[in-house]
Amino acid sequence: MSITYRKGRPEDNFATFGIFQQAMMDFSSRAGVLTITGGQSPEQIAKAWERRVSLWEHLANTCDQFWIAEEDGKPIGYARSIVRGDLRELTEYFVLPGYQTAGVGKGLLERAFPSHGATHRAIIATSDFRALARYLKSGVYPYVTELYVERVPERVRVDSDLEFVPMDSSEGALQTTGEIDAAILGHRRDVDHAWLMKERTGYFYRRAGKVVGYGYIHKDFYGPFAAQNDKDFPVILAHAETQALELGSDRVGFELPLINRVATDYLMRRGYRLEGFFGSVMSDQPFGKFENYILTSPPYFL
Repeated sequence: MSITYRKGRPEDNFATFGIFQQAMMDFSSRAGVLTITGGQSPEQIAKAWERRVSLWEHLANTCDQFWIAEEDGKPIGYARSIVRGDLRELTEYFVLPGYQTAGVGKGLLERAFPSHGATHRAIIATSDFRALARYLKSGVYPYVTELYVERVPERVRVDSDLEFVPMDSSEGALQTTGEIDAAILGHRRDVDHAWLMKERTGYFYRRAGKVVGYGYIHKDFYGPFAAQNDKDFPVILAHAETQALELGSDRVGFELPLINRVATDYLMRRGYRLEGFFGSVMSDQPFGKFENYILTSPPYFL
């Protein structure tokens, strides 16, 4: 077996998506959970790719490190990281079944997740023990537990003085989201908001004329959501669920950091069910105010 590593390119996106599909199917089987990939038939892969292609292109076009592992020219694994502000975040790290104990993952992680180039590092990790061992050895540790919850959407109303104002893609909107992110996450990420504003319907949450939070809604994906006052999450999530119903969504779901107790309590009372994987935000140092935040779904970046 001759393993080589090379820099990834945007034209590698579909090949890396295939690696992701196979690796997640394997992990789903080992973990005893329902797979999130949609299946492995050509028709199912094409449908899943259609839903993810824009995200893959965004990650490839804005990444800092993107590495492919190959055996005799065939891609068998890949890893990618982004740098936003002073944070390096590992967005993807997948190796084909059959190569996951051959040192391929170690080589990818060393290249795609270096300690230089940013002040600190983070990963949104599943509970895959093989990957977790690698992450721990690289110097990041579980910091915030997160899980995905969902339900069939209904029309919900929670009384509040919040206004819901649709975003535009102006520089002013990016300045506002950047200021909120700097206060809640500790860094700006304008390039991600520019992509989110094109892909999803964004809302500013306004009180007495002042923006106090934001959120993004799409028929298939929800988040991120940020609120300066965590007590606003019930009305924010009620609005998101109602919008999901109006969009014709079969399910509405959120990537929930459990330290956000207000959102957790509200969603459990609403009858949301725990689905998918149990994960965590891993970091080499504490950062952010996750009690004021709900992660981007799917959770490739915060």
